[in-house]
Amino acid sequence: MDGRDTDLKKELDATLHARRDLGEEYESALVDSFLEKVEQRIDGAVERRVRRQFAERRTDAARGGRPAGGTDSWGERYGFGIVSLVLAIPLSAIGGGVGDLPGLLIAWAGVVGVNVVQAMRVNPGLFGRRGADPDDAWKD
Repeated sequence: MDGRDTDLKKELDATLHARRDLGEEYESALVDSFLEKVEQRIDGAVERRVRRQFAERRTDAARGGRPAGGTDSWGERYGFGIVSLVLAIPLSAIGGGVGDLPGLLIAWAGVVGVNVVQAMRVNPGLFGRRGADPDDAWKD
């Protein structure tokens, strides 16, 4: 239990003791007071979370739209390239065997297309287009 939860538990205990001391006629006011403190606690937590997410979006935008520690690591890119080349071998054999040169060209166009899409996903500005502005989600 962290310090904030302990403070809230102490507030609840104090409210219950005050209700016993003051009687039922003050119960409504005591409950309202306690609920106001809980609401303030929730509002503070939500505000902190929104500020943190906003700061993360701003940081991501400053890094060129890529989140820190994202899935676009060097290992992923290298692995994707290796897998696509390994899969290109049987695709080339099938395409060339079934469709001769046009089949081979179609198979390789597919391999190249998949790699271009992956490159655009990892590097949004690679082919002259800009990625979506992450700040647009916060603009009204």
